[in-house]
Amino acid sequence: MSSRHPNQAQLGPGRAAARPPDRTRRRRRLIALICAIAAAVALTGIAGRPVTASPRDDGGFPPWPAPADPRPGIKAAGLRAEPMEGAAEHYHAHLDIYVNGKPVPVAANVGIDPASQTLTDLHTHDTTGVLHIESHTKGARYTLGQFFTEWGVKLTRDQIGALKTGGGRTFAAYVGGRPFPGDPAAVVLAPHQEIALVFGPPNPSFKPPSGYTFPPDE
Repeated sequence: MSSRHPNQAQLGPGRAAARPPDRTRRRRRLIALICAIAAAVALTGIAGRPVTASPRDDGGFPPWPAPADPRPGIKAAGLRAEPMEGAAEHYHAHLDIYVNGKPVPVAANVGIDPASQTLTDLHTHDTTGVLHIESHTKGARYTLGQFFTEWGVKLTRDQIGALKTGGGRTFAAYVGGRPFPGDPAAVVLAPHQEIALVFGPPNPSFKPPSGYTFPPDE
């Protein structure tokens, strides 16, 4: 029986398989450990926030959840997250969204940062579609476009999220049951206002809501 190293036959007569010295093996293990630590940090994120794949710039297709990290959207909307709700003005508007004739929920906790326990002047608490405006500045105006920006969902005259008009699909905005001309992002929010966004094939029988029954305390 040959006493040759198992790999020696592949290396040729008289040539033994070379083993890396201990110092080289230790260096390789150290590099592998550093890479593992770096990967763990990347997955954990800053300040304990989970890092997920980069979302689409348009928000993708419905239903649209609240963003995992609300900070970029809040900044892009020109809003600030504060520890307390504003008290200078306090009112509510309501938003309905319909895609292909079916309602799409408005995400809860838009404009709220759970990590820092802060919230903006314009936010939601649940999926009813009620938009809370609790401003720190009397007379400040807020638009539907600001809300969609902090939500991370694109809103233009011919697009909502990743849904675009064309191919028999239309997009329309209604305020108080009446068509809103122009870009729906320009709608200025007002007390007890009803806003409806409707995307899909035209349906003459569909009547957008003209109002919303707010609870007595809203």
